[in-house]
Amino acid sequence: MLRWRDIKRFCENDGWELYKQTDHYFYRKLMPGGTLKRTKISMDSGEVSGHLWEEILKRQLQVTKEYFNGKI
Repeated sequence: MLRWRDIKRFCENDGWELYKQTDHYFYRKLMPGGTLKRTKISMDSGEVSGHLWEEILKRQLQVTKEYFNGKI
C-alpha cells in the first residue's frame, strides 16, 4: 500500500518545490506551459487510502501510476 512518504519522495524526485511546511508538506511545480500544480502531503507515516490516492494522482499530481512509480 502507498504511504504518505512515497508521495513526498515523488515530489522531491520530480522537481517539485517545498514552499510551506506546517502540519503538512505543501509542494508546487510550475509546468512549462505556465500551469501551477500543487499538492499537500500529510506528515503522518501511515498509508493513503485507495480512493484518496486516486484523487491525489489525478487532480493534484496529474501523472500516471507508471510515471509516479518510476520516480519513487
